[in-house]
Amino acid sequence: MEQETILKEILNALKLHGDQMNNKFEQIDSRFEQIDSRFEQIDSRFEQIDRRFEQLESKFDQRFDRLEKKVDGIRVELTETQETTDFILSKTAQHEKKLRHLSEQQHL
Repeated sequence: MEQETILKEILNALKLHGDQMNNKFEQIDSRFEQIDSRFEQIDSRFEQIDRRFEQLESKFDQRFDRLEKKVDGIRVELTETQETTDFILSKTAQHEKKLRHLSEQQHL
């Protein structure tokens, strides 16, 4: 009978220990669920940030394209201005040459 009581006590202690372990595992599971939930929130925030960066990147690309077009337009205008200036300088040189020639003819 004494052995049976000891055996029951051991079984009862093992059952209590098993219940405590189950409780601890449930707590750990609960914490893992909380951690999973937080990771999902973080993932969601990163996705939002990625979308914002993509939108900003698109806006910057559009602005750079417009800026590039403006710069190209300015280059064309500068090239045309340079060509006009070169033409005017050559005509001025021609006229000065003619004036010198006429001036030399009058002095003779």
